[in-house]
Amino acid sequence: MKIIEEPQFGPMFRFNDANVYWALYVLSTGKSMGRKRLAAEVGVGEGSMRRIIDTLKEWDFILIRQTGITITKAGLDFLKNLPMRPVDITVSEGVVGEYQQAVLVLGAAGKIKNGMEQRDIGVRVGADGCTTFVIRDGNLMMPPDWNMDENSPEDAKMIREKTGITASDVLIVGGSNSKVNAIEAAVSAALELF
Repeated sequence: MKIIEEPQFGPMFRFNDANVYWALYVLSTGKSMGRKRLAAEVGVGEGSMRRIIDTLKEWDFILIRQTGITITKAGLDFLKNLPMRPVDITVSEGVVGEYQQAVLVLGAAGKIKNGMEQRDIGVRVGADGCTTFVIRDGNLMMPPDWNMDENSPEDAKMIREKTGITASDVLIVGGSNSKVNAIEAAVSAALELF
């Protein structure tokens, strides 16, 4: 899914759709935030954040006041209508990197082949990769064939309880030695599924 189109002419963006999504997600906590702090949370430069803010303001997804930037109802509705939810979990089996960010993608299990596509997206954005989890025949699997219920039952139980994953969903966990890269990896891989 494309959130923001690259310009045909002029300089290319130094940010991606995952950064735009994460900016909205950070603002969805309800806190007012300044541009500099938001840029740090998202992991982009202030110039890139200025462009993201201009675009989100143009779409009426945010309000800019003297006290900071806040998300609007339209911005919240946009996030709510995307079939993905960030989840805070830490998986000990199969995820590389010091930091992890998980994203549950609703209704996308049928699009997962062997998980390599998601891993490659994670590597492409600068992370160590992404690990994918799906439920197949009632078992929580790390595609193509690693059965988490059998091989890592504690992780499997935690994933099921904290994410609410169903047989139609996909859990993508980005891993990196940078929190920002782990987030960008997971969100980028999730956006590619719709």
